[in-house]
Order: sequence, then C-alpha cells, then structure tokens
Amino acid sequence: MSLSTLALALVLAPAAFAQSTQTVQVGPSGTLAYNPLSITAAAGDTIRFVFNPKNHTVTQSSFDAPCNPLADGATSGFKPVSNVSALLTTWDFVVADTTGPSWFYCQQTVPASHCGAGMVFAINAPADPDPHSFDAFQSLAKQLNGTGSASASASASASASAPPPSGLSTDASFTTPPAQSWATATATISNGGSTWTTVYTSYDGTPSPTYAPSGPVDHKVTVGADGQLAFSPSNISAAIGDTVTFEFHQKNHTATQSSFSQPCKALAETSTTGQVGFKSGFQFVPENQTDNFPTFQITINDTAPIWGYCGQQGPPVHCTSGMVFSINAVESGPNNFGAFQQIA
Repeated sequence: MSLSTLALALVLAPAAFAQSTQTVQVGPSGTLAYNPLSITAAAGDTIRFVFNPKNHTVTQSSFDAPCNPLADGATSGFKPVSNVSALLTTWDFVVADTTGPSWFYCQQTVPASHCGAGMVFAINAPADPDPHSFDAFQSLAKQLNGTGSASASASASASASAPPPSGLSTDASFTTPPAQSWATATATISNGGSTWTTVYTSYDGTPSPTYAPSGPVDHKVTVGADGQLAFSPSNISAAIGDTVTFEFHQKNHTATQSSFSQPCKALAETSTTGQVGFKSGFQFVPENQTDNFPTFQITINDTAPIWGYCGQQGPPVHCTSGMVFSINAVESGPNNFGAFQQIA
C-alpha cells in the first residue's frame, strides 16, 4: 500500500465507524406525539428522548401489538415532568446491530390511551406503501384504540380462565351485583356548637352524615407499601369532615376515583351525571427514596361510598391485579369491598 493510500484510509476510517446521537422530543407543547415521528438510524447510534411536561413513556412494542410492551423490550418507564420544570428528563436508546425496524409507544392511559391516540414512534420503518410502514403502524394503534393487538379478544378469553393474581381469589359463580340505589337526603348536623342543615347522597345502608365526636380525623392510606400492588388499608370508614391522605411509596402509582361497577375506569369516563372524580395523577417514587413521600389528600363531604383504583398500566395492570380501595363501603350488602375487588 502506498503512503498516500494509507493516509487516505486513516482519514476515512473514523468516518466509517462514526456513531451519531439523534434527539426525539416526547410530547412537545402538550401534544400526544413524538417529534420526529420516525427516524432512520445506524447500528450503534443513540436516540436521545427528551421528555416534555406531562407523564409519558417510550416503550418498545411489536408491529402487530402497537400498545403492548414487547417481552424483554426496552422501556424508559414513566417520566413525569411538571409544567414548571426547568430541566427536562432524558432517556437514551442505543440502536442494536440490526437492519430491522423498532417500534415504540407511550404507555400513558390517563385520561385516555396515548397510544390509542396515535402516540407511537419507529426506527428504520419501511416507507409507504409497505404494509409495515410507520403510517400503517400508527393506524393500527388508533384502530385498536390502545387495547393491545388484533388478537386481543382471544387473549381476553384466555386471561378469563387464567389463575387470579396472587393474593386474590375467584369464584366461578360470582355475578356483579346491581348498582346501589341512592337518593338525595336532608339531615341536621351539629358540630362544635353549630347546627346546620345539609343535603347529601344517601345509599342503601349508609348512615346519616355525622362528624367524629372528637373532631375531624385524618386517615392515612399507604399506596404501594413494600412494593405491593395494594392500598393499605384498602377499605376504611370515615366521617364527615375527615380527610384521607394517600402516601405514595416506591414505583409509580395513582389514587383515582372510579365507580363500583367499573372499578378500573376514572369516574369522569363512566359518569352519566357529569360527575368528575378525584385524581392524584401519577406519583413517581424512586426505589431508593425512604422518606418525604409524596401525598394526595381528599376531604369527606358525605357518607356515600367512594371507590378508587391505581391507574398504572404496568405491566402488570395494577387495577386488575386487585389494587383498589374503598371508603365507606356498605359491608353488610352486596356492594361491599370484596365484591368491588372481585369485579376489578
């Protein structure tokens, strides 16, 4: 090899093995989208995802199941970013030594599935009109509305006969009780030397609204203690004026109000009266955090039962694993906490 040829080879060698970093914005300006939507990258390249305000993920999936995590696939986990965050969170994905496409989506489902709204992303997707193009992938995610894959109904049938999550029992004869009947009632309440009339929601079996004799009480409910998918305690009684404080432990949980008959859907999505329930939003707690846990508090205004769940979609889905709670459930009737958890 001549000296000039060797010199040229040495100049070209670094370029041949050069690796690049590409930046992808996650949810920019509040949109449910990645920007850009799809990129081309070489093996060894780094894709740096920059998370904007809200709470998103970058989770690897397959083409056929756009909104399901790929077994052993990569995931950023949820990255909550507040609207006042000065520093945005990032996550890096290194492209493997392969020429095949990689598919991704956002796992957020509150208040609706981001994936089902088309929040998906691809690396090295073939161009249209290939049946596995990015546009085809995004269209499939919207078509399935964030519910999984084209075989979701078959999977649902299989899961119906699968063993229940650990710690729960199943009863083949169990049927969902009818919704509780309720009425608007009026009561006279005395507290601290004051007496007034209040209008409240009265369910079958609920007591009249009264204050605790010694004054309002704060009930602490631990969310995800010791890594468990549970609220502890999961079923409490509280008087008018009491508060319930949810204390969030490790992982990423929510406390979201639902209804008895639809335990795993936010109340705003199921209410026929326009009622909107409370939502803590996702509360991420690192594994190494041991104190100063985030909290979310509600005040009890009447004795109507309150039903709630964790909105984390996992895997596994926390609500369908039994991570639900109730306040003032009527344990003497069919609409009790055990039935609520069984429905979930």
